[in-house]
Amino acid sequence: MTKYNYINSLENQFLLAMPQLDGSYFADTVTYLWKHNGEGALGIVINKPLQVSLADIFDELEITYDPKEDMANQHPVLSGGPVERDKGFIIHDSQSKWESSIRITSEIKICTSKTILQDIALGKGPQNYLIALGCAGWEAGQLEKEIMENSWLTVPAIPELIFSQDHSSKLTKAAGTLGVDIRQLPQEAGHS
Repeated sequence: MTKYNYINSLENQFLLAMPQLDGSYFADTVTYLWKHNGEGALGIVINKPLQVSLADIFDELEITYDPKEDMANQHPVLSGGPVERDKGFIIHDSQSKWESSIRITSEIKICTSKTILQDIALGKGPQNYLIALGCAGWEAGQLEKEIMENSWLTVPAIPELIFSQDHSSKLTKAAGTLGVDIRQLPQEAGHS
């Protein structure tokens, strides 16, 4: 197996699903890669809404909120990946820190704490956040192999795109930062 230089880690990058992933769970997805090292990689799909609202999550966890609040009824919950689907992940931008918060960059943190959801319900949470059930995971070397097979295009992450509620345009906007239309790319590509 090829050794990968983790000095050039893909943390804080988007993985854009290439056309050859059509028909799979990852078809047309943008995945925020928040962990990447010699043990593997972890990410959260940021553009695959579920038929679940934040209000549904509050009800499930018995968190008190104002049912008239647009935030609770209109803020979608995303399918973050096919792994640990019963676990919630919150990507947020606040300088505040909740228990289990992991700092990815100065602008982005990831949290799995119920406390952050309680604070969101009370209007004391982060200004920008994304809530997902599940995550995506790769074993050591697996992601690198998939990238070499042209399954993924990598793009530097953009916080505004992570927190955008326009989920249907995230893939084209992320690819557009490279000046490409991802839907026009061929399924097969060569390496030189």
